[in-house]
Amino acid sequence: MRKKVYWIEGDGIGPEIWRSARPVIDAALAKESDMTLEWVELLAGEKALAETGSPLPESTLSALMRADIAMKGPLGTPVGAGIRSLNVALRQGLDLYACIRPVRYFQGIESPVKHPERVNMVIFRENTEDVYAGIEYAAGSPECRMLREFLCDKLGVSKIPATAALGLKPMTEAGSKRLVRRALRFALDNGLPSLTLVHKGNIMKFTEGAFRQWGYDVASAEFGDASCTEQDPLPGRLLVKDRIADAMFQEALLRPEQYHVLATPNLNGDYISDALAAQVGGLGLAPGVNMSDSLAFFEATHGTAPTIAGRDKANPGSVILCGALMLEHLGAPAAAKRIRAALEKALAAKTVTVDLADQIPGAITVGCAAFGGIIGENL
Repeated sequence: MRKKVYWIEGDGIGPEIWRSARPVIDAALAKESDMTLEWVELLAGEKALAETGSPLPESTLSALMRADIAMKGPLGTPVGAGIRSLNVALRQGLDLYACIRPVRYFQGIESPVKHPERVNMVIFRENTEDVYAGIEYAAGSPECRMLREFLCDKLGVSKIPATAALGLKPMTEAGSKRLVRRALRFALDNGLPSLTLVHKGNIMKFTEGAFRQWGYDVASAEFGDASCTEQDPLPGRLLVKDRIADAMFQEALLRPEQYHVLATPNLNGDYISDALAAQVGGLGLAPGVNMSDSLAFFEATHGTAPTIAGRDKANPGSVILCGALMLEHLGAPAAAKRIRAALEKALAAKTVTVDLADQIPGAITVGCAAFGGIIGENL
């Protein structure tokens, strides 16, 4: 069986981590399955801009709209000026509403917390709404003045300084429920004990507070025979609970073993997934996937790391682990398990890239290509 996988190389360290990661993914699959992957490159980011004049060509979007599997390296995001985030544009244009990030500890990595092995969570982050919808206006702009005047004159809002920049935070019942629904199905399919709705509903009552309520509503209406709440716990059922976002950060440090699946609005999910990754050793070993109802788009969770791009220092681990997630999604869990075991063996041997060497006492530092080669040999 042959499966087509569209891939985007990415900016910065993208090319070198791809060169290290792809052979590992292909080799692991070959050892465990008769499935083969047909890799089809699509252009986005700096490479697309140089070759087509656009950072996100229509041909790329068109191909992805017809695809069911894709992978990508990191794409650059300008801060404060320039084009909008390519990552956000892809998520919104392809309706990749669920950002799913599993976070677990790999033995041998030094962590800033005492018991990183207690962290084993999967974050389901809503990916298209919230402040990431990109509805904001620069301070002093005509649009910002118009919005301020409407809020103050028509809706009676006070205390908005004339110098303020303004943004909007749209969150819908449909968008929130489909995200929580997906997280609930995952938790039940994998026999996990709990799902936690992470929100700031004590302050933002009609957006994040609504997210919390919509989450409980979909659990009750569609999964009522398989779930329960903290107010009415039932043995053998999925426990659906909620935590205010700042309290969840404390819980993640003090009692991470009590949390298994987190369902979050967009911004909360961005924060908590990176913070949890830091607890287990950083983003270098953090995979992720953005999913619509038809497309699974696997991507490295770290950035482009321009200061080390082209210097053979990057860690390909995130993309390699994205490959493991993809193989599981394609029905080859044994190949995914083989990749993770090969990575753990490399960590145990303490011959790793510089970011990991900084966290492993007595480690020997190797380059991106060599580290990928070690993992491949360990398969």
